[in-house]
Amino acid sequence: MTQAHSMVTGAEAWLERSIPEIQAGMDAGEVSACDLVAACLSRIARYDKAGPGINAVLEINPDAWHIAEALDLERRIHGPRGPLHGIPVLVKDNIDTGDKMHTSAGSLALKDSYAARDAFVAQRLRAAGAVILGKANMTEWANFMTRGMPSGYSSRGGQVKNPYGPGRFDVGGSSSGSGAAVAAGLAVAAVGTETSGSILSPSSQNSLVGIKPTVGLVSRTGIIPISHSQDTAGPMARCVVDAALMLQALAGRDEGDPATWRIPADFPADLTAAFDKGALRGARIGVPRKGYWDKLPSGKQAVMEEAIRALRDAGAEVVDPADIPSANAEWDLAVLVYEFKPALNAYLGRLAPHVPVHSLRDVIEFNLRHAEKMLQYGQAWMLEAEATSGTLTEPAYLAARLRDLRWSRDEGIDAVLAAHRLDALLFPGNLGAGIAAKAGYPSITVPAGYTEDGEPVGATFTGPAFSEPALVRWAYAFEQVIQARRAPRLDG
Repeated sequence: MTQAHSMVTGAEAWLERSIPEIQAGMDAGEVSACDLVAACLSRIARYDKAGPGINAVLEINPDAWHIAEALDLERRIHGPRGPLHGIPVLVKDNIDTGDKMHTSAGSLALKDSYAARDAFVAQRLRAAGAVILGKANMTEWANFMTRGMPSGYSSRGGQVKNPYGPGRFDVGGSSSGSGAAVAAGLAVAAVGTETSGSILSPSSQNSLVGIKPTVGLVSRTGIIPISHSQDTAGPMARCVVDAALMLQALAGRDEGDPATWRIPADFPADLTAAFDKGALRGARIGVPRKGYWDKLPSGKQAVMEEAIRALRDAGAEVVDPADIPSANAEWDLAVLVYEFKPALNAYLGRLAPHVPVHSLRDVIEFNLRHAEKMLQYGQAWMLEAEATSGTLTEPAYLAARLRDLRWSRDEGIDAVLAAHRLDALLFPGNLGAGIAAKAGYPSITVPAGYTEDGEPVGATFTGPAFSEPALVRWAYAFEQVIQARRAPRLDG
């Protein structure tokens, strides 16, 4: 074994440790940002395209090594910038990076598109000292291309696989590459995006902690969009502390995104300062059985019943059932259909002239010209969206948007929280993602266990707008009690 190989192998052990533990190791000179980048690249080489073929990483940042070297030097001279200094992270391929990587939303139509500048969240990561290691594969167009497209499939990147059961378990979408990569130790953490379930689903399916923030806590600037009313970026990590540290780096007011202007002035800068293993004592957590838990397969049901017992053991007051009044409402995706066209057109219209698509219509026509590669599953959602005016003036859209707000808030989450004097709701996996997404409310999913055949199951806490400080405290306390996560076995 060469000395270089031995160093990489030793550094790989750090990839399963928490960010605070890694920072302590870097401060002590036991590991460096360069070591971590080398370890990530080694694992990508062994497991992503080779070995089990996780296929989670779409592109490597050519400057990642140089950035790590510079950050190591900065640490020696000036000390660390903060908890993310030198930490290798991946970002989803719909997040602009103004560097040598492409931003394509997984589509071959954008395979040659370079962003002119960083998305706001990429700026925040760089300012915090994170190493943007590369771009993560994803479900093409964040799974708003067509019905029936498999989670994790894109024309540019192919199919992402779940490291806990490649070919057996759903990887979750659309931030599937972000989830699978972090679970497999190909990066320390990642950024995903969610319109409805796209952080919570892959986090739950890959035994990760994922935070879908309140819409407006994290800027949407520079992210290929679906819906201005539901889109948000958020962190995906192996433990609650890491996810919280990532979130506090990503969050912040962006003058270019009006949704961020309403962040409360007293929103804490340090989300981990109040972490306490006993934080669940006295917290009132509701279990919305009707319409959510009753859809759960028996194997996952058993895991979630254990999660309820763990909450009670931790001192929480579990109200079961605490049903949501609008649980059986006839939900639909009409709002997304109407909002997709103007949002996407605004993004594509700013791209460089050499890019072959500058509108949704261009994308549809590109897909038709390259149907063999682009239309394995069709483009039904795109066709429906293109048929709208793109002005958001249709009475059907306005009625749908107001209905979604009423059902998700007034007759939904707000109603059940008030009726039972609850602090938060507990959902299985991503089954509550839709109602929280329509409300614009935050959720955090935490590994809860595994079915008998090894499929991961997440427990998801949802609360009102900007309740992230409380949600992460409760999630941390739950994590300490249940200690469910185990790394996937990738070597057979």
